[in-house]
Amino acid sequence: MSKKATEFQRKEMSRMYRGKEIFKPLNTGWIDDRVACVREWVANIFFCRKNGITIMLDAGYNYKRLEEKMGWLGIDPKEIHDIFITHQDTDHVGAVEADSPGLFRDATLYVSETENRYLTGEVRRKVIYHMYKLPQVTIHNPKVLLRDGQVLDIGGIKVECFQVPGHTWGHMVYLIDDKYLFTGDTIWFGVDGGYSFISALAEDNKLAIKSLAALEEKLQNRGLRPLFITGHTGWTDDFDFAFAHKDQLCSPFKKKVHDPTAPYDAYDESDDTEERARVELLKPVRT
Repeated sequence: MSKKATEFQRKEMSRMYRGKEIFKPLNTGWIDDRVACVREWVANIFFCRKNGITIMLDAGYNYKRLEEKMGWLGIDPKEIHDIFITHQDTDHVGAVEADSPGLFRDATLYVSETENRYLTGEVRRKVIYHMYKLPQVTIHNPKVLLRDGQVLDIGGIKVECFQVPGHTWGHMVYLIDDKYLFTGDTIWFGVDGGYSFISALAEDNKLAIKSLAALEEKLQNRGLRPLFITGHTGWTDDFDFAFAHKDQLCSPFKKKVHDPTAPYDAYDESDDTEERARVELLKPVRT
C-alpha cells in the first residue's frame, strides 16, 4: 500500500497541515562527518557511517527521488545492508514496502518485536484519535526483531535500542555510539523545545508522555548527552531543550506550541538542492 499511502500523504496531509507550523524537516545534507539525511517532503531518512560501514535509520516514503538524493551525499543504495526502523508508518518504511522500487531489497530490517505485530497483521495501526485504521504494511525483507535495551554491533557501530511506545505500540529509538539518538516520531521540536509528538497520530498519548519521561531518566542516569535527531523537526544537542515540554502534546489545533520558523508548506521541496547538500552542514534547531 505504500504507493497509495505516499500519494495520499503528499496530497491530503499537505493540504491538512499547510500553514499549521508543524513540520520543519531538514534538507538533504550532513549534520556532521558521520550523520547525513535525505529529505522526503516532510520526513527525513538518516544515514550513519563509521569504518566504511553505513547504516540507515528509517526508510521514508515510497519516494521517487531517494536514489538521486542519496547520490548528492555520495551514498550508494547498494552499500546499505542494515536498516533500523523506528516504527511502521508509511513515511518511515515506504522504501522497503513490497510495492517499492526495491532499492534495499536485500537489506536486513531491524524492528521491535512489538512493532512487528503491525507487520504480521495481528494489530492494526489507528490514527486521527483512533477514528481511522491504516492499511496493513507488507514487507518482504529479512527482519531482526528487537527488545527494549538490546545492544547490537554493526561493523563497529554500537546501536542501543530503547522502546518508547505511545505514537505506536512498539516505537523504538536508537542510540548510536552513545552520541546520536534517532527519535523517530517520539519528540516534536517547537520553537521553545521538545513536546510529545503530534497527538492526532498517536495510539496512546498518555503512554507517549510517560515513555518520554522514562527515556529522559535513562539518559540522565547514565550521564548521556547525545544529539537528538527527530524524524520531522530537525536536531539539537541541547538536552534540556529536547525534553522541555515532555509532559505536553503537540496538537495541530493548539497554536501555542507551533513554530513560526516552520515552512508554510513543508511538502514544498524547492529549497532542497544538490548544491546546498554538498557544501552546507545542517544547523540545529534554534535554542
